[in-house]
Amino acid sequence: MKKLAALSLALVSAASVAQAQDAGGFRIGVKVGGTYSNISGDNVSQITGANYSTDLGDYKLGYNAGIGLSIPLSSDGFFSFAPELLYNRKGYEIQSKQTTGLATGVSSVEIEQKRVLHYLDVPLLAKINAGGLFFELGPQVSYLFGSKNKQQTTTKYANGQKDKVDADSGFRDYTGVSRDDAYKSDLAQFDISGVAGVGYMTDGGISLGLRYARGFNSLIDSKDQDNEPKAFNNAFTLQLGYLIPTK
Repeated sequence: MKKLAALSLALVSAASVAQAQDAGGFRIGVKVGGTYSNISGDNVSQITGANYSTDLGDYKLGYNAGIGLSIPLSSDGFFSFAPELLYNRKGYEIQSKQTTGLATGVSSVEIEQKRVLHYLDVPLLAKINAGGLFFELGPQVSYLFGSKNKQQTTTKYANGQKDKVDADSGFRDYTGVSRDDAYKSDLAQFDISGVAGVGYMTDGGISLGLRYARGFNSLIDSKDQDNEPKAFNNAFTLQLGYLIPTK
């Protein structure tokens, strides 16, 4: 929260010294882009199991798409309200590599495990438009409507050949119970996040924006037990948009 507050102050300070640009009144349009996500927290291993890394380079790549609005809150378009409805493919992945104890002729076995989380995100953002640049900050409500476990095993041989095997697999939830690959009842259905972002939009409505969202609601659903385990969504999104001018 302290980092979010500091970023908010920095964005407002930067915008105050920039010349405001008329954002063109009310706009509506579409957005599409990439999502780079993971989960983190004191108890994240209860979902992921062992060998999970929360380093930035180990985030999972996904995508997002949806619709957005821009509703002016000032006559010059400097301040606006920007709600959106997005499908966002988030989740996490674990990569491991084995190079010893293998069969003759096998040089390595690489295993990539992914849990894909399908979300509907509703960002409700305050937006500052300053000379083409825009800064945005606000809450986001998310609904988890699907989960899928995927695994790919790549066997590499000494002669340079390799085999890839894809398998949707079951997993054990935080209680230790074995579940099928599409089970999601171990996860909280709703999340509340804080969102901050920056980008650029042309007068014609074409935009490119980068934002970060941090979940505040634990992803682990402990069924209302005390001392809820902690694991939170983190996601960077890079979006290309087109918001149609109405005047």
